[in-house]
Order: sequence, then C-alpha cells, then structure tokens
Amino acid sequence: MNNASALLRTLIVYAICVPLAIWLGYLLTSMADFSRSTYIETGLFALVLCLPLLLRWHYVLLVLSLNLSITVFFLPGHTPLWMPVLALSLGISVLQRALNRDMRFISAPQIARPLICLMVVVLVTAKLTGGIGLRSFGGDVMGGKKYFFLLGGILAYFALTARRIPPDRVGFYVGLFFLSVCSSAVGDLVAVLPSSFNFIFWFFPANGYILGESEADAGYRFGGVSAMAVCILTFMQARYGIRGVFMSGRPWRMFVFLFFAALVPFGGFRSILLGCALLFLIQFYLEGLHRTTLLPKFLFVGILAFTLAVPFANKLPYVVQRTLSFLPVNIDRAAREDAESTSDWRVQIWKAVLPQVPQHLLLGKGYVITQLDYDQMSGGGFHAISAADWGSALAGDYHNGPLSVVLPFGIWGAIAFLWFMAASIRALYHNYKYGDQSLQTINTLLLAAFLTHAAMFFLIFGTFENDILTFASLIGLSVSLNGGIRRPMTEPVKTEMPVFSRPRLQAGFQR
Repeated sequence: MNNASALLRTLIVYAICVPLAIWLGYLLTSMADFSRSTYIETGLFALVLCLPLLLRWHYVLLVLSLNLSITVFFLPGHTPLWMPVLALSLGISVLQRALNRDMRFISAPQIARPLICLMVVVLVTAKLTGGIGLRSFGGDVMGGKKYFFLLGGILAYFALTARRIPPDRVGFYVGLFFLSVCSSAVGDLVAVLPSSFNFIFWFFPANGYILGESEADAGYRFGGVSAMAVCILTFMQARYGIRGVFMSGRPWRMFVFLFFAALVPFGGFRSILLGCALLFLIQFYLEGLHRTTLLPKFLFVGILAFTLAVPFANKLPYVVQRTLSFLPVNIDRAAREDAESTSDWRVQIWKAVLPQVPQHLLLGKGYVITQLDYDQMSGGGFHAISAADWGSALAGDYHNGPLSVVLPFGIWGAIAFLWFMAASIRALYHNYKYGDQSLQTINTLLLAAFLTHAAMFFLIFGTFENDILTFASLIGLSVSLNGGIRRPMTEPVKTEMPVFSRPRLQAGFQR
C-alpha cells in the first residue's frame, strides 16, 4: 500500500513538473523574443516548480529578503524582492494555519491592534483621496507604490510572527536578518565595473554617484559599502554584545569591529554615522558597561582620536569629510558647503509644507498625485521651494519622519503610529528585561536598534512608507525569537495554614 501511494505521488509530480519544465525550456530557447510578459510567464512557471521548496523554506527566505537589496526587475515598478516573498510567505502561513490547528500565529495583541488600526487608517485615507493608483499599470495617477510599501511593511510583522524561531536556530536567523544588508554593497560596483557588467544592476540597484564640484575633489559616495559596514557592526553587537567584542579576550573581534567602523563614513551620510554611534551608546548603557572600567577607556581613546583627527581632517577623502562636516573639525570648505546645502534644502521644504498640516489634520492628503496636482505644482505651487526642489515636496519626500506621517494620514495616522511605537518599545523592553538568558544579547540589541531608529526618524531623517518595514521587522523578530512578549515571573504566594488546637472533650464523653 505504501509503494502504491509513493508511486501515485511520483506520477503526480511528473505529470505537473515535466510539462512545466518543457514549456520553460521552450521559453528559454527563444531569448530573442523575450519581453516583460515573457519574463513574468517564466517567473511564474519557475515559481510553480519551486513550490515544494517554498513550502518548506518560505520563512527562511522571508527573513533573508527583508533586508536584501535585490529587485525583481521584470515586475512593474522594479519591485523589491521582499514584497513578493512576503506575499508568498504570509499566504503559505495562513493556508497552513487553516489546514492545521496546531500551527498558530504568535499572539501579541498589544502590537497587532495598533498595526491593524494603522492599516485601516491607510486604506480609508486611500479610498477618500483617490484610491491606490499605479502609473506602471496604466493608471492616470501616481504615488500608489508608496501604499504597497507601507502595507507591506505592516504585513511583515504578521509574516514574521507566523511561527517561533527555534532556540537552537537563533544565530542562523539573526545572521540572515542583519547580514543580508551586505548585498547593498554590490550597487557600489557601478563605479568600478565596465559597462559590459551592467546586467548585474538589473538585480542589484546601482547606488554610487559622484560628489564634488570639480574633478579635483570629486569622489564616489559609497552608500552600499557604508550600509554593509553598519550591518556587520550591528550583527557583531547582536551576536557578541559590546562586552563580548571588547572584553572577551579575543582581540580579532575588536579589530574587525574597528575596521568596519572605519568604513562607515565612506557613504557620505552624516545620519548613518550618527545612527551608528547612537546605537553603540544605547547598547553600551543597556549592557551596564557605563559602570565598568570600559567607560573611562573609551572616553580616553575617543578624546585622543578626536585630538589627532582635528589637524588631519582636511586630508581625508572628500566623502569622509562630508560625513564629518557636523563636527567642529577643519575640513574642506566645499565638503562642508555641500553638506550644509542639503540641510538648507530640507529646511526649505519643511517651511513650505508645514502650513499645510492644519488643513490635512482630519483627513490626510494620501499619496496619489493627479495630473492636475502636477500642473498646479509646476505652475508655481510651494513658492518657498526653488524649481529644483518642488518635485520632492510634490512626491511626499519631505525628509522628515513626523511630516511623512501627519500630512498623508492626518491625526488618525499619527495616533495609530504613536500607539504602535509605544507598544513596541514596551514589548521590546519586557523581552529585554524578562526574556530568556540565552537571548539577552539579541534582545538588548533589538531594543537599542528600535530606540535608535525611532530617534533618527523623529529628529533627523525619516520616510514613513520605508521606515515602517524596519520598525515592524525589529518588533516582529523580537516576538518570534521570544515566542511572544515576556512577563515578569510571579512567585506563588506562600500562605501558612492556620493551626487549630484540638478541642478537649468533656468529661462525660471521655472513654
């Protein structure tokens, strides 16, 4: 009977896979006639063939893809890989839950409720402000892609909490989650590879571009290398903690950490350097290292390094000088003016769009942009912004976290988002405080990373539709690692039984 069942399964597999493989081979042999529709058909056939692997490894692919810098180039809008993987993983998890009662999503209503509320606000706002339109699908409005990024970021939490990560696989999943950011460094190869290798950037978006006003001071802004360095530093802090990097008696960890820390400024972004330093300081405090001898050692080394860097700062590469422009050091004037010009540009946008907040407080303006909006903007809207800047304001790229929430979704979106942030910080603190001892280091890093990203979002730079994925992924990973939100252990109350004296019998009843 078992042989008959196995034979039947084999026949079914062959009946499905062989025709699909033949058709896929036929498509691949007609490369000259390839179009976008052919790519999509080929991708769908390959997806069906890989379905058994997806059923088993979809969650691993989800964790890997959330920070992976790869786009599915043949889909409209250059869709990032994490979006179709998220849809597949969440769909498979829901299907498995429907078929098997024992497979349950991790219950954390404190986080799920504000996220559902936020999703409702987004959908209602989209409905009342023109719908979710996609120009890449032939629509007559633009800006709908941001809705998909925002809703996908919210759904990422539910996809991550579909199951608990096994305790013996924590290191593997943490490595997948953080180290996948290293793929962004491939985009910087556009500065060094010949044009014959441009096909690489169909999958990995190119992100290197030239800085400087002349050939003498021009340089490349290696944002991918900087992001790779930050992800390796973050992984080391999650894997070993600051105590394990500098106080473990293994010098190689410290040298590797310092080497990648030196690569962070090569991105030319002041915000990345500030965020990296803030993450280190918050975790340093959460680990209690401010009460150890490591604090005076770091202070001494920091003061010494700053003193030595002051006279030689203007000899550093142009892109590094731009990153250090917020510090009181002697750097090239062009690098400082370049950095200050971007700050002035942001302030001009904020001044221009801030008066619009009251009129969009009850009902946000949404993300869609009609042709009428475009014509009005090009005809003189946002007078405080120059002709080179109005496009960013029109597209909703305010480069400011609070404005990116309030203007599109009004006060209701702000309330739901703040509710989610407060609930997430509380949950992360509980997991940090009461979680299993084996997860202490990663729980500390997740709390520090969430606090750092929140500070950067509200004070330095933020885009709601992109940052929601980071926030939801961090709290989702914490809930999945800890199996929910930990609570303090309550010791049972010890109650002493009252001691009753044995009543004396009366003399007449004594035997």
